[in-house]
Amino acid sequence: MMDILSLHGIILKSFDYSEYDRRLTVFTLERGKITVFARGVKRPGNRLMASTEPFCTGTFKVTEGKSAYNLRETEIDNYFEDLRKDLPAFYLGTYFLEFADYYSRENLEDRPLLSLVYTSLLALLNESFDNDLIRSVFEIKIISIEGELSDPPAAKEFLPGTIHALKYIESSLPDKLYTFNVNNEILAELRMLSDYYMRTFVHKEFSSLKVISDLTGT
Repeated sequence: MMDILSLHGIILKSFDYSEYDRRLTVFTLERGKITVFARGVKRPGNRLMASTEPFCTGTFKVTEGKSAYNLRETEIDNYFEDLRKDLPAFYLGTYFLEFADYYSRENLEDRPLLSLVYTSLLALLNESFDNDLIRSVFEIKIISIEGELSDPPAAKEFLPGTIHALKYIESSLPDKLYTFNVNNEILAELRMLSDYYMRTFVHKEFSSLKVISDLTGT
């Protein structure tokens, strides 16, 4: 009998692999990014169907194959269903998943990145935070986690509050990030900084950003 592994993580991507099967990309705490085949989940009445969608977070019980894993059971802690009721938040959350898929590596643990993704999705459900602030914090922090964050561009003098926020984002643990708010001036400068870091360090076009741009007109 094959050993069943319990891995904790979040589904980044889900594709229909055949008539009844799905292929999942799951970002796990224990083994980093892995490929999981969910066989038969599209058959009518299959109880695992709902737990093979992107955003599903929890425990995935799998068996290990030669080059991928096979799904046996799930224990989902959060489906993030409310994100689907708010299109801008949904596509921003999709962007976070897409970004995590870009930076995470197969079978390489990255606890800070996983924690950042989950905490940022929770922040999208909190009406106290502006989506632009959440996006700025996420982008700056993920670049910091990857060890690429640099000093702000010297060509512009930023407000003291902006510099303080930047240092807080850089030094804080991911689960402590969304504990502050800023005024519009500081938010505008944080967006400027996150755009600068994205242009400088991230050489990838994310399809979800195009949808966000179309929705917001920016």
